[in-house]
Amino acid sequence: MSGFAAAARILDDAVDAGAFPAAVAEVGTGSGCLWQHATGRLTYEADSPSAKAETIFDLASLTKVIATTTLAMRHADAGLTPLGLPLAAALRAWRGADRELVTVRDLLEHASGLTAHLPFYRDHLKRVEFEPAICGLPLEYAPRSESVYSDLGFILLGFILADRDPEGKGLPAQFEAIAAGRGWGDLRFHPPPEWRPRSAPTERDPWRGRTLVGEVHDENAWALGGAAGHAGLFGTAGAIGRFARDVLAGIRGDGPLASHTTFDLFRRRTTVPGSSRALGWDTMLPTSSCGTRLSPESIGHTGFTGTSLWIDPAADRYFVLLTNRVHPSRSNEAILAVRPAFHDAVMTSGAP
Repeated sequence: MSGFAAAARILDDAVDAGAFPAAVAEVGTGSGCLWQHATGRLTYEADSPSAKAETIFDLASLTKVIATTTLAMRHADAGLTPLGLPLAAALRAWRGADRELVTVRDLLEHASGLTAHLPFYRDHLKRVEFEPAICGLPLEYAPRSESVYSDLGFILLGFILADRDPEGKGLPAQFEAIAAGRGWGDLRFHPPPEWRPRSAPTERDPWRGRTLVGEVHDENAWALGGAAGHAGLFGTAGAIGRFARDVLAGIRGDGPLASHTTFDLFRRRTTVPGSSRALGWDTMLPTSSCGTRLSPESIGHTGFTGTSLWIDPAADRYFVLLTNRVHPSRSNEAILAVRPAFHDAVMTSGAP
């Protein structure tokens, strides 16, 4: 059995076992798509539409690398948002001797001292309430002494990137200008109503009292208006594949997204003790969601809703896996075993 056939079987079996209702995967190289597979239905109902290549997924934290990190790279290249910019110089509410040296780099490396997540959506709406609430939090640890994956840090990063755009564009408008210019296709914040029939539902959300379809799953992103630095992006596997091909081109030094020097900087593992993080991206460990067969040069990320993207420049390969594993409930964590098995299967000899 080829690697692709084995990977397809793993995803088909995972659907049958209830790991997620729907999955769409794509694997390719810098030159194009090699393989795509769609399996399952958008929900567990017998009459639910089948998953297809065109199915739209809530990408959750893939927003951090596809949108926010990409914009941070471009801002760094243009001198708009230097990595060494202190947060105290960018955010009025970021004050205190314990945090005066925290920089944009620390946010990208998840080493700012901020805690991972808090349910601000219960009591706060929009940036005017979120920003002072996050900036005023006691730090959980001394900045750069360790790395704690933090949605809150990327929320602040999104605010900074919006503030420092010379045309006054917010995060969604900045990203969508790039996506349109590059022809990535269906990849955007605030999905339009016409996407809804082909959108994979996420959770039956007790907070909002409804099943979420084409509406951001992350509650803090929802309270921020549906788009934020940490979540809010929606798209298809094919669109993410086109983005990944631009990343591979950038790593080679001939891409349109950022300079070769900046790509090298952003994919380099941090010196923060015990961290596998680079700038925005995660890096390959044998215990990662990408399995055991990708090269040490690989970078990637996962999303809470059941999404992942890994890119291996040594193999000239990218791997997109989109699911709605949180439907109907986020308590289902069977995908944790599926992800590494999927990547290992694809990388088995026999796959092109």
